[in-house]
Amino acid sequence: MSLHAETGQKKTYVVHMDKSAMPSPYTNHLQWYSSKIDSVTDPKSHEEEGNRILYTYQTAFHGLAARLSKEEAARLEEEPGVVAVIPETRYELHTTRSPRFLGLERQESERVWAERVTDHDVVVGVLDTGIWPESESFNDTGMSPVPSTWRGVCETGRGFLKHNCNRKIVGARVFYRGYEAATGKIDQELEYRSPRDKDGHGTHTAATVAGSPVRGANLLGFAYGTARGMAPKARVAAYKVCWVGGCFSSDILSAVDQAVADGVHVLSISLGGGISTYSRDSLAIATFGAMEMGVFVSCSAGNGGPDPISLTNVSPWITTVGASTMDRDFPATVRLGTRRVFKGVSLYKGRTVLSPGKQYPLVYLGRNASSPDPTSFCLDGALDQHNVAGKIVICDRGVTPRVQKGQVVKRAGGVGMILTNTATNGEELVADCHLLPAVAVGEKEGKVIKEYAMTSKRATASLEILGTRVGIKPSPVVAAFSSRGPNFLSLEILKPDLLAPGVNILAAWSGDMAPSSLSSDKRRVKFNILSGTSMSCPHVSGVAALIRSRHPDWSPAAVKSALMTTAYVHDNMLEPLTDAAGAEPSSPYDHGAGHIDPLKAMDPGLVYDIGPQEYFDFLCTQELSPSQLKVFTKHSNRSCRHSLAGNNPGNLNYPAISALFPENTHVKAMTLRRTVTNVGPHVSSYKVSVSPFKGATVTVQPKTLNFTTKHQKLSYTVTFRTKLRMKRPEFGGLLWKSATHKVRSPVIITWLPPL
Repeated sequence: MSLHAETGQKKTYVVHMDKSAMPSPYTNHLQWYSSKIDSVTDPKSHEEEGNRILYTYQTAFHGLAARLSKEEAARLEEEPGVVAVIPETRYELHTTRSPRFLGLERQESERVWAERVTDHDVVVGVLDTGIWPESESFNDTGMSPVPSTWRGVCETGRGFLKHNCNRKIVGARVFYRGYEAATGKIDQELEYRSPRDKDGHGTHTAATVAGSPVRGANLLGFAYGTARGMAPKARVAAYKVCWVGGCFSSDILSAVDQAVADGVHVLSISLGGGISTYSRDSLAIATFGAMEMGVFVSCSAGNGGPDPISLTNVSPWITTVGASTMDRDFPATVRLGTRRVFKGVSLYKGRTVLSPGKQYPLVYLGRNASSPDPTSFCLDGALDQHNVAGKIVICDRGVTPRVQKGQVVKRAGGVGMILTNTATNGEELVADCHLLPAVAVGEKEGKVIKEYAMTSKRATASLEILGTRVGIKPSPVVAAFSSRGPNFLSLEILKPDLLAPGVNILAAWSGDMAPSSLSSDKRRVKFNILSGTSMSCPHVSGVAALIRSRHPDWSPAAVKSALMTTAYVHDNMLEPLTDAAGAEPSSPYDHGAGHIDPLKAMDPGLVYDIGPQEYFDFLCTQELSPSQLKVFTKHSNRSCRHSLAGNNPGNLNYPAISALFPENTHVKAMTLRRTVTNVGPHVSSYKVSVSPFKGATVTVQPKTLNFTTKHQKLSYTVTFRTKLRMKRPEFGGLLWKSATHKVRSPVIITWLPPL
């Protein structure tokens, strides 16, 4: 997923520096960095190429981004004071981007939060494609003046002036030096070299975090209601790091660095780029620095599901968010000539309408109902007008964006489309803003419809689009596309952390982009319905902003703990959460600690706190060399204090508990330790219960925690004794329960296969 950005011989590298190693003759870091670059580069190239340094970083971490050849980078890595030289990485946005997935806001957000003055003083930094300031979601009516502690600015450029910021949008900045160094100058005809959002993605995520309430919001009549962000009184700062050609790490790092310096309280980052070790992951390094400064960081898990081990953004100091469905849907039906009716979904609204009750000829151009082939995907140029004119065409999902398939059918003279899922997506249905009447159906229904179209001489069908329905059961369900664990970088840290709504989310949209994101689509809308972990991440960022506004003294780890220990693992039918990819019950590798419950997260009773030194001690267990650890110690005094008992990463005070038995079968027992901080009633007593496991007995000591004061810390141990080494991980839960609160942790036991 990571692509190295390259033009000619030179490439952008992110260079991490040891701030404390600057020799005394230098008065500032830029002088020192420049001399370092000069010392490894050919003096002749300086005149030809101008300044090699694109950015310097000084808040979240220390270093620079520079254009270097491979040889220069290797020489630089040997220089004293240089900690690491990492090649530029390209990141992708986490919407199921080409497929323009569609849907609606969660009911919790409809409840009016009891507003307090402090709500106004939380700023969420959104790293994305910019912002469309005219959207009603960014109306600042009734908001108090911007707090004097805010240090951000409103950068201006084409289509973006100072007045485009207000008391809601308090900052807007652009970062393109890395992008332009990799891809050439930005074409101002195609995109704005300013904070203005042409794409729509950044406007949608920013409005999901903190959009002001807008009555009567809808997409072409679908999902009609009041759209509001999770934290409607929080403020937004837009950091534009993503462009037509992707999002580049040197730009992302500069944005994180600047956002922390500006004074954001929460960072919302709906993008990712594969997995690399902690010391080579630029986003992990930058967000570690943000966490040290008290900033909560929420990232999307990725859209690589349902494949296992498909996660990105797995560092324990990042809150990694998967996606789930809501109880709102956009039903549509397919009625075959045999009179059989199949349920699907659609967001089509247009001038072309199929006559209700009339049957149209139906055609499937694939060769086999069970396995798709090139002709069945309705790729550009693949349909012959002779075969499809006047007919409803069946297209298999995959390869190209879903709405684009409809465009191909329309151009070839087709009157409608049935979009059939393949095994990859199972029964998960996503509604789209199609350009012709179209209905998406699940894999099972798809096979039956395709079989009929292939075997019947006069196959016919009709399509009906039914609008918006609420109260859908079961919900939530884990989205098939949501990236899955386990976290192979550190099996002791459960990822994803939790789920939030990410399917069919209605939020504000750019005035410059069609709802389908196709250039041939001339429709313009104020709101759009999208899906992806890109949509679930800002739900968590917004709820984190609400928690910060109520509890400004809480650390990022305390906020994350509140979200995780109050999350629920049952749907609205009171059954365990299921997985759209196969309707089986989902596991913590799919849903993490469960689905966010914003109201309960405000008052979790107990929290598992973790400070920067404990996170650093976790890194000390990850087989990193002293020089690799140095990238995380911008405050040069940090060293390994071995605070995790037995040097076991499973002893990080994480809200999820993961026991990892090694390959050595002689290790039969393992004890993990946790500490909880009382943030509920001063005097309270909690009793523990643990779910049973087949492969091990689990004992908790003590079984009761008696608190007598606020912020009191008490510790407990969990001992696992193997009865039978299981081939697969076992999942369960540990619950501390008082008269007023329930504090739940997922528990995972893994036995590594013997050597």
